[in-house]
Amino acid sequence: MGDVQTAESSNKARLAIMELANMISVPMSLNAIVRLNVPDAIWQEGANTPLSAVQILSRVLPSGGGDPENLQRILRMLTTYGVFDEHLNCSGDDSHSPERKYSLADIGKTLVTDAEGLSYAPYVLQHHQDALMRAWPLVHEAVLNPTSEPFVKANGEGAYSYYGKKPEMNGLMQKAMSGVSVPFMRAILDGYDGLKGVKRLVDVGGSAGDCLRMILQKYPHVEGINFDLPEVVAKAPSIPGVTHVGGDMFESIPAADAIFMKWVLTTWTDDECKAIMENCYKALPVGGKLIACEPVLPKESDDSHRTRALLEGDIFVMTIYRAKGKHRTQDEFKQLGLSAGFPYFRAFYIDYFYTVLEFQK
Repeated sequence: MGDVQTAESSNKARLAIMELANMISVPMSLNAIVRLNVPDAIWQEGANTPLSAVQILSRVLPSGGGDPENLQRILRMLTTYGVFDEHLNCSGDDSHSPERKYSLADIGKTLVTDAEGLSYAPYVLQHHQDALMRAWPLVHEAVLNPTSEPFVKANGEGAYSYYGKKPEMNGLMQKAMSGVSVPFMRAILDGYDGLKGVKRLVDVGGSAGDCLRMILQKYPHVEGINFDLPEVVAKAPSIPGVTHVGGDMFESIPAADAIFMKWVLTTWTDDECKAIMENCYKALPVGGKLIACEPVLPKESDDSHRTRALLEGDIFVMTIYRAKGKHRTQDEFKQLGLSAGFPYFRAFYIDYFYTVLEFQK
């Protein structure tokens, strides 16, 4: 009996390693369908009618051309990851090769451009640009020598300064962050009331000011300060009630009764986080709050989608932003807060990916 089970489990293991070894097909195919604008072509303002590869191609390439068979191969593979739903029509004469049609499943719908021009599509594209792809074969280098991240080894400088010199990369980065931030901020504003009564709010690393714009829609009396690097705020659009301030969070942060930041601490080392948080502490009055929205790792490792997304994001940070920047557990964040002087800490699990961390002075 033992031998039979061993043969069966060995078979499964060999199959699993084949899937893992070919896993690059998944993100790169996702990248391909975004570049081909397939989600918008299928969605058509909510129709989401199942279409064949030929029909999809005629929409994305109205002047003709393209290979529908190759497109179908990509659509079919992504169906197995819940991006598309496949509809088989076997009633024709030639039942040997049934007609396959595709509509968007829930995951695919995240890639559809909404009324505000946003989606998760730029986030997918941003992750697969040439400069980032060059870093991935060097992940092992983060183990051998963590003094610089694989991105630096591949491109000669850090990701943020690299983006700063490439307007198209910076633009895509901002669009990617907006596409991710807006649905998350809706969840936060519905499920978290820690911004009630705040008069002056600084968003550290606020980029184009999307988060503040949404906060002010709910709390119109807040005075918003969008604080980011001078070259970032120089391109930020004018928003009523928001002042754009350029500076360096490692030097000082504008005074306020609450400080907001999203996905900032994750991309820095423990020492750098402590320095940022100490500057937050100095900028706040007693009772003032630092509200940080960050991915928080669970204690246990399991194969749930949430744990996988968080741990995969952790490797992304290690590869692209800081070899010792990382996703942290709730307790690690609490300890960072204490080291920076914050005596009170609470965590709110509102969104599946980001957690709201409240540090109070």
